[in-house]
Amino acid sequence: MMAQYLEIKAQYRDALLFYRMGDFYELFFDDAVAAAAALDIALTRRGKHQGDDIPMCGVPVHSAEGYLLTLIRRGFRVAIAEQMENPAEARKRGSKSVVARDVVRLVTPGTLTEESLLDARRHNYLAAYTEVREAGALAWCDMSTGELRVMACDRARLGPELARLMPRELLVPEPLETDLRPLSEELGAALTASARASFDSQSAEGRLCTLYGVGTLEGFGSFSRAELGALGGLVAYLDLTQRGNLPLLRPPVREAAAQVMLIDAATRRNLELTAALAGGREGSLLAAIDTTVTAAGARLLERRLSSPSCVLGEIHARQAAVGLLHQEASLRAELRRALRQVPDMDRALSRLALERGGPRDLAAIRDGLAQAGQIAGLLDPQELPEHLQQATRALGGHDPLLEALDAALVADPPLLARDGGFIAPGHDADLDEARRLRDEGRSVIAGMQADYARQTGITALKIKHNNVLGYFIETTATHAEKMLAPPLSETFIHRQTTANQLRFTTVELSEMETRILNAGAHALELEKQLFDGLRRAVLEAAGIVSACARALAEIDLAAGFAELAASGDWCAPRVDDSRAFDIQAGRHPVVEAALRRAGDSFVANDCTLSPADTDGAAIRLLTGPNMAGKSTFLRQNALIAVLAQAGAFVPAQQAHIGLVSQVFSRVGASDDLARGRSTFMVEMVETAAILNQADARALVILDEIGRGTATWDGLSIAWAVLEHLHDINRCRALFATHYHEMTGLAARLRGVENATVAVREWEGEVIFLHEVRTGAADRSYGVQVARLAGLPEAAVTRAREILTALESGEREGARNPVALIDELPLFAARPAPAPQSPAPKADPVAERLAAVHPDDLSPRDALALLYELKALSRPPSDP
Repeated sequence: MMAQYLEIKAQYRDALLFYRMGDFYELFFDDAVAAAAALDIALTRRGKHQGDDIPMCGVPVHSAEGYLLTLIRRGFRVAIAEQMENPAEARKRGSKSVVARDVVRLVTPGTLTEESLLDARRHNYLAAYTEVREAGALAWCDMSTGELRVMACDRARLGPELARLMPRELLVPEPLETDLRPLSEELGAALTASARASFDSQSAEGRLCTLYGVGTLEGFGSFSRAELGALGGLVAYLDLTQRGNLPLLRPPVREAAAQVMLIDAATRRNLELTAALAGGREGSLLAAIDTTVTAAGARLLERRLSSPSCVLGEIHARQAAVGLLHQEASLRAELRRALRQVPDMDRALSRLALERGGPRDLAAIRDGLAQAGQIAGLLDPQELPEHLQQATRALGGHDPLLEALDAALVADPPLLARDGGFIAPGHDADLDEARRLRDEGRSVIAGMQADYARQTGITALKIKHNNVLGYFIETTATHAEKMLAPPLSETFIHRQTTANQLRFTTVELSEMETRILNAGAHALELEKQLFDGLRRAVLEAAGIVSACARALAEIDLAAGFAELAASGDWCAPRVDDSRAFDIQAGRHPVVEAALRRAGDSFVANDCTLSPADTDGAAIRLLTGPNMAGKSTFLRQNALIAVLAQAGAFVPAQQAHIGLVSQVFSRVGASDDLARGRSTFMVEMVETAAILNQADARALVILDEIGRGTATWDGLSIAWAVLEHLHDINRCRALFATHYHEMTGLAARLRGVENATVAVREWEGEVIFLHEVRTGAADRSYGVQVARLAGLPEAAVTRAREILTALESGEREGARNPVALIDELPLFAARPAPAPQSPAPKADPVAERLAAVHPDDLSPRDALALLYELKALSRPPSDP
């Protein structure tokens, strides 16, 4: 056996080998050591190899999926070796013959299909990248749904595209492994290098034609050699990992780079599109706006949010669908009620194609098609926009399959086909007969037990069953002499003695056992045959089933966007081919949702970035203190552009957005210690990417450029970046800064306008109004913010002294402000003042309350007093 294990393991050196032994998958040698540590299970020993103990661990077959998920998340690949025959068949070759085993599947992060291993609301992409001469191409698929796409993609665009897709695994030819490993690690994708021959475009074309059963790929589109190579490498890897049992892949769809908004990895991270900065889905834009009610709809939402369209026709069609369902509240509610009952047909179909599906997957197809029929009945194609018309048409055409599944399956089938009981009574006459015999046999056993009890006079006599003896008669040891003595010994044949019982059989019982066992096995075999027939029927109709699943996802997403717009008072944006950007009363969807949960309201703000010149820039230079809401304002406008081109309504009173080709964001401070990059270096790398890539249709948001270095260096860099955006990139941009010196650029550069986030001082406190207004901030309020953050009062007082000296020196033209500070007494030289309570301020509210006697107040007087106290506590109104 160990020789067989080592032979199989030699073929899969880079994977853990799950070696099937009965009801367990066993691991040996280094695999066992690694798996035991990763899974936190016991490490034992089994035999010796070359004089050393063989480490071993194992996991039960019935619960292997949970262990697989843990191993995959920890970066392992797992080869699953199954028994290809039963022990009885092996013994026919000789008493010492080993059961034949072979790897049936290689489990990797990008090839998961099991429901328990996947997030139902997220795609699980496997991507492949290759280059042919100077041209590159990226192909990707979700094996669990059958989606397959490809696009031309050079090395410069690869990072943003992978950030859009977030594949779990990336395939590359071996020569590119070293170059692309840092990128895959940055994105958290497992990198798999394959032989260069797997990406050969000529053999790839033949491989794809064989997969789809066609003589040419021209019917699917025109593909470059690099695109064919990427597709071929991906299909070759699927063939390898699935051991020839390829998934049900839809024909490849070719994407053009210009069709989707370019958003690089740093921008996605800063905007928290699908994941929060802290990690996880909670706190992201995706989590805040996900009102879909089906798994397929949720995956479509993530795809649209990650890939906003740049095709005006698509955007307008999606908005029209949302607009209709936004107006028709009752129709929207009915659709969402029906959609909640739709199972995940795409993934059920994929499991059935890979022969990993069960009766519940057939039931998912049946229930999904039935719900599709109900939903189609709610929609009148004549009154729908084209986007919904297309979806509605795809909901029909599956009546024969639905009728077959409905007639064959019970309402709630078991998970596994081997459990039986999933075919409805009356569907198959042979199965009904086998079941009758099986079930009547059980009642006969009960009757035989009663007969034997009467015959022997032993009321405690029982007929039981186990996998070793089959059916047997069991009685206590106290009745042993009676059962072993004539005349009972002539009927009851002794089989086994245990500590407290004796076990017997009879000729009659053995014959009945044979009948019962044959009937049960025959019934199960018949059910498996019927399951295979239903599975084939589903796969033959895979095209219309898949189209129906996609149509239901489209309807779910449109209804979800409409529900979001109705509940959040969002508006339909006007998206056109101009370069306008005019948002009235815009809000940040994530922050607004958080404030709403806390019972607070969001302060909406306008944003106008429409260029004064046809081909000129439009930049708002935003000043104001920290904590005033600058970053929120920057991010909300970028998110509004993303939502608009994803086909959704937007959180604003009104929005006019000229098509945005790229969104770039440089907001927040972080370092990259793994690559030896400081916070400032990361900031400069991201800023360089923006200046080198942003085109005239880009939307750029920048926050505090240059703050990570010396003041004059930082100001110089920020100044140069702003001029470059204005003169070279000529894009639309929001530029937040603390360098007030830059506000003078608004007078020099035609496309620059100053804006500030308003604050108000009242009784020494800073009140943040969160209002963006035209003009420049007169000061930064940094010392006040530091006080709010909890700096000791002594430090705050000292900061005020230094600030006063510096400002005085600047007004007087001092060349060396530090010399002015030297004239102040040193902070450490002064004895620390004893803590003193600040002088109490006159509090009109407290004084008024002191004069009130509650027992003397009528309800009307109490209400009047409340209004009076509220007026006394209100700060002076902002001018």
